[in-house]
Amino acid sequence: MAGRIAERITDAGLRAALGAAAALPYERRIPAFGALTARLAAPAAGWRRRIEDNLDLAWPELSPHERARIVREVPDNAGRTIAETYAGAPFLRRVRDLPLTGPGADALERARAEGRPVVGVTAHLGNYNAARAAIAGTGWDFAALYRPMRNPYVEAHYKAAMESIAGPVHPRGRQGMAAIIRHLKAGGFFAILADLHVYDAPLLRFFGRPARTSVAAAELAGRHGALLVPFYGIRQPNGLDFEVRIGAEVPGGTPEARMQHLNDDLEALVREVPGQWFWVHRRWKAAAR
Repeated sequence: MAGRIAERITDAGLRAALGAAAALPYERRIPAFGALTARLAAPAAGWRRRIEDNLDLAWPELSPHERARIVREVPDNAGRTIAETYAGAPFLRRVRDLPLTGPGADALERARAEGRPVVGVTAHLGNYNAARAAIAGTGWDFAALYRPMRNPYVEAHYKAAMESIAGPVHPRGRQGMAAIIRHLKAGGFFAILADLHVYDAPLLRFFGRPARTSVAAAELAGRHGALLVPFYGIRQPNGLDFEVRIGAEVPGGTPEARMQHLNDDLEALVREVPGQWFWVHRRWKAAAR
C-alpha cells in the first residue's frame, strides 16, 4: 500500500511539473524543465553520487572541472528530454523534418528503397526521440522496443507520449519481441536502446570496463537480413535543436563482435558530448562487484 501511495505521489508531482512547464512558451519551457530537474529532482534522487561513481569507475582521469560540468549537464539534459517527450506538436515541428547526417544515412535510404528492414541501435544520449521522429518523417514504418517504467501510473502516460512521437513502442518481453519480428519481416525500422545493464547478457567492454550488453539487436539483424546501424539525436549548443546522426553500417561477424562495435561507437560519442549521456544508469554492475 505504501509503495502505491509513493508511486501516485511521484506521478502527481511529475504531472504537476509538466503542467506548469506547459504554460511557458516552448523555447522557455525546455530549459526551465532542465533546470528544475538539475536543481531539485536530481539531488533528491541521489543522481550526483551515481554519476560520480560511474565517472570514477569508467573515466577516472577527468579533471575536477570536467567532472563538475558533466554532473551539472546530465540532469539538465534528462529534464529537457522529459519535457520534449511530452511537448507534443511543438517538439515534432522542430525535429520531424531534420536531415539525417552521418556515414550511415545513405545506407539507410538505400535500405528503404529496397524494402530491406533496419535494426537501429541507440542510447540514452541527447534525445533519441528527436532521431525517432526524424527517421519516421522520412517514410520509415518505425517501431521500438523499450523498458517500461516501474511506476505504473507514470508508465500509462509515458508510453502514450512515446507513441505520439513515432510508434508503436513495445515493452521488452515475449509479446514485444513477437511484434518486432513481424515488423522486421514487413521491412520496417526497429529501434532499441542498448546501453543498459542486462542480467546474464555477455560481458563486453565499454570505456575499457566489463559491461553486460544484450546481443538481441545483432541477432535479430542477422536473422532477418537487416541493416544494423547506430543512430543518435545529439543536442546542439542552443539546447533546443538536434543533429540526427546515423552511424556507419555495423560490419558482419558474431553478435558479440557486432555489439562490441556498437559499444565502441557509443563510447566515442559519449567522449565527444559527455554531458548528454545518462551517467546515472548502473551500466557497470559487473565491473563494480
